[in-house]
Amino acid sequence: MKIVQWASVLHKWLALFVGVQIVIWVGTGLFFAIVPIEQVRSEHRQRELTPAPLATADLSVLGRIFASGEAAPVKLTLEQRPEGAVALAEFADARPLLFDARTGARLSPLSAAAAERIARARIDATAPLRRAQWVTQESPEYRNALPAWRIEFDEPGRLAVYVSADTGLVTARRSDLWRLYDALWALHIMDWRDHENFNHGLIIAASALSLITLIAGVVLFPYRLRLPSRKKASPA
Repeated sequence: MKIVQWASVLHKWLALFVGVQIVIWVGTGLFFAIVPIEQVRSEHRQRELTPAPLATADLSVLGRIFASGEAAPVKLTLEQRPEGAVALAEFADARPLLFDARTGARLSPLSAAAAERIARARIDATAPLRRAQWVTQESPEYRNALPAWRIEFDEPGRLAVYVSADTGLVTARRSDLWRLYDALWALHIMDWRDHENFNHGLIIAASALSLITLIAGVVLFPYRLRLPSRKKASPA
């Protein structure tokens, strides 16, 4: 019976410490299972872009792109984008540069108006612009290429599209649904500051205590199911 007594004590007291977190794990896990990740990432808002071939004229100015003294890139990519043909130059020790492939004009860093045009060309958004914010530091909402423009639309879901100022690429899409998902994820992994570390000591300790609580409950289960024995009725 000592095993049962110890199991009862562990199950009762450990549940006081980890019971709330267990409820959070189950509740947030249910939310993650129900809500499609495509909607969280706003993938359903992306416009389908039809690739267009590059014309020979688009390549004629490439020799003049770096004639002004720019260092030679380690990689040069030619793309046909909705805003036109561009050349993206990547360097070993410097930020990438974006050029107009027809004229050789440097396009980066992009202006707020250019970033908004790029966002609208790639995202199904008809709402007016609410705010264009210049982003130079990482945050729980955005960890990607910097600097970037945060283009937020004035709509109920508060969709914000991040556009890299150097490459002109959409690097993230954030909505209220994503922010709710991210907040619940922070609770789920118990990383309330950075929302990404699930290998820290606190969650390991909470998981270990939860496992002990569960094992104690399994030990107690057969004893909790026992029905009280009936006393034999004495003869009259």
